[in-house]
Amino acid sequence: MAAKKTTSKKNAKNNIKTVERPVTKAEKAKASKPLKIAKPKKTSALDAAAIVLQKAGKPMRAMELIAAMAEQKLWTSPGGKTPHATLYAAMLREISEKKADARFKKVDRGQFEFRK
Repeated sequence: MAAKKTTSKKNAKNNIKTVERPVTKAEKAKASKPLKIAKPKKTSALDAAAIVLQKAGKPMRAMELIAAMAEQKLWTSPGGKTPHATLYAAMLREISEKKADARFKKVDRGQFEFRK
């Protein structure tokens, strides 16, 4: 295990032995890891749906939202078969969890609008 020397000018002048302390695992790991470059965050389906609803200014269904998000190049499905069902469930979950602070409001069966 490598050791790190800790000396000071005062110790060198007085001819005192230096104290060696072992290098910790955290110090080793920190020294060996390359720096990570922060990637820009992708827009989530919920964020994209909020943007589309806000621009539209009218209630929309989940399937319409998915089509509009893809058309505006805000979000596309990564290959799922039912992205509209996933979006619908996520919007309902946000409404039930956040209550008045939710970005969405259910106005009719299957239709959501942006809460102002």
